[in-house]
Amino acid sequence: MAAVIPAGALIASVVVLATKAGPAVRVNGAHFLTGSDWKLGNTYGAIQHTDGVAHPLGSSYGAWPLIAGTLQSSAIALIIAVPISLGAAFALTERLPRWLSSILRFGIELLAGVPSVLIGLWGALTLGPLLARDVYPIVADHMPNVPVLSYFKNPVGHGEGLLTSGIVLALMIVPIIASTARNLFAQVPALPKEGGEALGLTDWEVTRKITLPWVRSGLIGATVLGLGRALGETIAIAMVSGALLNTITPNVYGTMGTVAAAIVSQLDSAFTDGTGFAIASLAELALVLSIVSLLVNMLARFIVHRTDSLSAPVGVGF
Repeated sequence: MAAVIPAGALIASVVVLATKAGPAVRVNGAHFLTGSDWKLGNTYGAIQHTDGVAHPLGSSYGAWPLIAGTLQSSAIALIIAVPISLGAAFALTERLPRWLSSILRFGIELLAGVPSVLIGLWGALTLGPLLARDVYPIVADHMPNVPVLSYFKNPVGHGEGLLTSGIVLALMIVPIIASTARNLFAQVPALPKEGGEALGLTDWEVTRKITLPWVRSGLIGATVLGLGRALGETIAIAMVSGALLNTITPNVYGTMGTVAAAIVSQLDSAFTDGTGFAIASLAELALVLSIVSLLVNMLARFIVHRTDSLSAPVGVGF
């Protein structure tokens, strides 16, 4: 019975979101996924009806910039957090003395418990301005002006934006991935690693050919856990992203918005819409985020199944 409760809660939440979002889905149509406008319309003026749904005159909702901002910031967070997390986990289990590992492990776990609003406040008041003043200008000035790397060129802004959001998200998901990876590394049997060393493998080769393949499924799961946190993070991103709703940033430093941050920032103004259409559009936005999270988890499961079926636990050719 206890195992059914989480699944039931998930199904119930999706059903409620789908029900609440139904009017917005009928009116917004495919434009919601491809459009870039977010207008409540005249909430105190005339009301028009489309497909039997009442909504303010001039209301229009397009979530593509928010979806793009969510995916971009989460991708940056993973690019930064995964190598740091795996390196930290490996150091804690394989390299550092036990007493020092215990202290650092406690620090990592403590970081996981810091409220996101505190991290967001620190990012908005300290980290963002520091990066915009001392780091971003150096990167932008020395970056070659080629099609891909031009995304890192000027202007660098004032510290709010996509890259700062990605760094803040990375800081928030490092404890999740690192703690899980540390537990996985600690469970790798010593015998295969000692056998690899006896056969002449270096420490890096033992790690690459034995330790990482042994726990790869768990590492993918840990990464998905971190990605889920990044996709759904709300208040911290609302504080450091710039909360821009209708534009995809032209460079990595520009202000942007995410789906979760838009929901929390627009909820208050949505209640001014007496027709309830703005609330329905926010429910549709939440439904899109739920679908994205579901697709990410399905992709992760496919990758785990695929990698498990291709090789033995200690990797191909060992």
